[in-house]
Amino acid sequence: MSSTSSKQPLKQDTKLAHAGRDPLAFHGFVNPPVVHASTVLYPDTKTMVTGGQTYSYARRGNPTTDSLEGAMKEIEGAAGVKIANSGLNAIALAILSCVKTGDHILIADTAYGPTRHFADTVLPGLGVAVTYYEPQVGSGIKSLFQDNTTAVFTEAPGSLTFEMQDIPAIVAEARTIGATVLMDNTWASPLYCQPLSLGVDLSIQAGTKYIVGHSDAMLGTIAASERAWEKLDTLCGAMGCHVAPDDIYLGLRGLRTLAVRLERHQRNTQAVLGWLKDQPHIGRIRYPGLETDPGHELWKRDFSGGSGLCAFDFSDGTTQEQAFAFLDALKLFGLGYSWGGFESLAIPVRLKGSRTATPVDPDLQSVRLHIGLEDPQDLIDDLDQALTKAFG
Repeated sequence: MSSTSSKQPLKQDTKLAHAGRDPLAFHGFVNPPVVHASTVLYPDTKTMVTGGQTYSYARRGNPTTDSLEGAMKEIEGAAGVKIANSGLNAIALAILSCVKTGDHILIADTAYGPTRHFADTVLPGLGVAVTYYEPQVGSGIKSLFQDNTTAVFTEAPGSLTFEMQDIPAIVAEARTIGATVLMDNTWASPLYCQPLSLGVDLSIQAGTKYIVGHSDAMLGTIAASERAWEKLDTLCGAMGCHVAPDDIYLGLRGLRTLAVRLERHQRNTQAVLGWLKDQPHIGRIRYPGLETDPGHELWKRDFSGGSGLCAFDFSDGTTQEQAFAFLDALKLFGLGYSWGGFESLAIPVRLKGSRTATPVDPDLQSVRLHIGLEDPQDLIDDLDQALTKAFG
């Protein structure tokens, strides 16, 4: 039975299992059908010209699309949700729904690299000015407002370096000028952070990561508040946005196990980082769920859990050759740019040229890890042997 029929508010774990499902509407089958369609037929001309039926054309939705959008709407506490074909596509659509020619947008300097690429290559051509800001600015964001500032883009924690942002403080200042606040919430997922409850207008997930959870589909979601929903809905309709039903189904399937997977990701990450912090040649650990992290208090206030994505810096004096030797020696950690699946991954962190508002050490050698669902002791053993090979 759908969770919307319950008289009492349901916990998030229960919503993940029930939201977007109505088995009795589909002959009792637990999962909704995967509808492959383009054309939708009408029973008569009057129904056709008056729009008197639920579906008109597959680009405008079908039962599979509605199931995931409905589930995410309930889980995010949103006025409405749109599905995109990737996380980057969701980011681009969300931004385009709240800026126009002549506007100015503020973007966190720690935003996902492809977000910056979109902002640097597409937005200027549309006549939209972009300013990158120091992510820990908090209420000081108001000093960066211009007469034409219409949007503030946030991401917490930040990409690669994991700085936290004071989202409520940024929201409060943005409200004074009527600016839309966007947040890339992929790291925590809607299970561990509820951006709309913090005042954010557009909550963005790269569903490719933890929602799908099995490294087998690309997906993005945008959950909108009441004040942002109409513009997002209009833009997505006008641009013909549509995601294939098979990918949507994989998102629905992954959503049902999000709670148990994230719990394991978080537990494994705490175990691995607990070991890693005491190893020679390891400098700073970057993960806001740790009490030693500078952003821990903000994380504890606004988040209810952490994921499997983290990073660490090698100690001073480590060369790139040593960092690469460490990565190449890993056996259980694959070298891959995505994350959020069941498998552990690692990449070198390269910050040179990626920040403009915050200083970075171009010689700093860092690694980003995604801690998967393997036994944590096996992951620790793999990191241990790789450190030995890299540093002797």
